[in-house]
Amino acid sequence: MSDDPVELDSRRGMAAQKATGLRRILADAEAHAAVLRERQLQIERELLDAPVTSWPEAAAKARYVLNLYYATLGAQDSHHRDLVASVLKDFARLDSES
Repeated sequence: MSDDPVELDSRRGMAAQKATGLRRILADAEAHAAVLRERQLQIERELLDAPVTSWPEAAAKARYVLNLYYATLGAQDSHHRDLVASVLKDFARLDSES
C-alpha cells in the first residue's frame, strides 16, 4: 500500500476535469469577493465613525461616496456621469495644487 495520493483528475474525462477546474475557479472568486465585501464594509464603518479634520479628508470621503454613486448610474445617464467625473477631476486638481 502506498501513502502517495491518487490523482483523481487524471482518471476522469476532459469535460469533467474542465468542470472541476471551473468550479474551483468560481469558488476562489467567490471567496475573494467575500473578502472584498468585508473590507468595503470595514472602510465604510471607519468613514462613518471617524469625523474628518481637514478638507482633504472631506474630499476623500466625498470621492468615495461619489464613486459608489457613479457605479450605480446607468449608461443612459450620461449627464450625471459627466457631473460626477467633473467633480472628481476638480478634487484631483485641487489635491495636486495643495
